[in-house]
Amino acid sequence: MAKLNAFLNSVVVQIINPIILLLGAAAFILFIWGVFEFIVNAANETKRQEGRRAIFWGLIGLVIIFGAYGIINVALGTFSLGSYQGTQFVPTSGNSVQVGQ
Repeated sequence: MAKLNAFLNSVVVQIINPIILLLGAAAFILFIWGVFEFIVNAANETKRQEGRRAIFWGLIGLVIIFGAYGIINVALGTFSLGSYQGTQFVPTSGNSVQVGQ
């Protein structure tokens, strides 16, 4: 079971979290771009509609990203594999594994 915890720790920390961070940043940038387009082009209805769509899809992306993060933590907790908290993966045995060691 210790090998499984170590494997899941490395998968979550080295693969899943950077992907979630990158996709979350992209969704946030899309949202901010939509707000910018909406405000700057207040007189142009077509551009405002494009900004509105960017805001909508940026928010949808953020909801999906936060949902994926939550599902990962629920799955890890459900199968008694621990949970991910910041820079540490905390196994259920109480021993924490520091990232990068």
